[in-house]
Amino acid sequence: MTYWIIFIGVAVLSWLVSYRLKSKFEKYSQIPMPNGMTGKDVAEKMLRENGIYDVRVTSTPGHLTDHYNPMDQTVNLSESVYYSNSIAAAAVAAHECGHAVQHATAYAPLRMRSALVPVVSFASRWVMWVLLAGMLMLQTFPQLMLFGIILFALTTLFSFITLPVEINASQRALVWLSRAGITNVYTHDKAEDALRAAAYTYVVAALGSLATLLYYIMIFMGGRRDE
Repeated sequence: MTYWIIFIGVAVLSWLVSYRLKSKFEKYSQIPMPNGMTGKDVAEKMLRENGIYDVRVTSTPGHLTDHYNPMDQTVNLSESVYYSNSIAAAAVAAHECGHAVQHATAYAPLRMRSALVPVVSFASRWVMWVLLAGMLMLQTFPQLMLFGIILFALTTLFSFITLPVEINASQRALVWLSRAGITNVYTHDKAEDALRAAAYTYVVAALGSLATLLYYIMIFMGGRRDE
């Protein structure tokens, strides 16, 4: 019962954070930057001013699909960010370039997260099947569920390592936006508010993953006690 209360609480919190993020970005997407710079302009300027010339800025389909890809060294901005001159677009573009700066400066948490990507990719692909089979065979082959728990723990660890990476990228973005004169007294707090709303989604995702991990551990421990 305690777990379900926590699970429902996290689910409701996740919905509220997601709704808040969407409303914040819709709000700040309607407010243009005084200098008229698009997300593409902001990204290219931030990369140049940080001495990064081997990273391309590209447009990618979808909404809030913005991301930095260290494999091909691209900052991929959604069309609503790439072509927009709004405060939200400037904040998102600078945030993604913050990841490029992390990569260029060998930021330790980013390196750790990148090293975990292949392992977490494997774990994400198989973890649900392993856990399901493990629960069905808990009395006869408990090691299978234990293996599933270990796989899920890796995805949870990845979620928590992601937190400092995302928060640091936003911090770098906000410092640069202010220093470069991209934002002013009127726009800077709005850019900060938009990035803060985005950061909350990662916090909730990490907490949700932790709650689910604890749930599987409780099932495993309960099954072992029944033997």
